[in-house]
Amino acid sequence: MSASNPATPLNVFTVEEYEAPTGKSGTSWTKIGVAFPHHEGPGFNIELRAFPRNGRLVVLAPSDEDRQVRERAG
Repeated sequence: MSASNPATPLNVFTVEEYEAPTGKSGTSWTKIGVAFPHHEGPGFNIELRAFPRNGRLVVLAPSDEDRQVRERAG
C-alpha cells in the first residue's frame, strides 16, 4: 500500500507449481481475492472468491497496470 492511499486494496493470489506434458515446469498465479485494511485498527479484511488447494496465499500490492485500470474506471 502506498503512503498516499492506505486504503488501496491488495491482490490475493494462489500460486501453484506445475509440470506440462512436455516436461516444462512453471508457476501458475491465479488472483482469487483482495485484502484491504481493517477499519477499526490494525489488520486486514480478506475477501476470497476461491480457496487455494495447497493452502498457500500470496498478497501483493497492485501493479501499475492494475492501478491505471482502476483510475480509468473510477
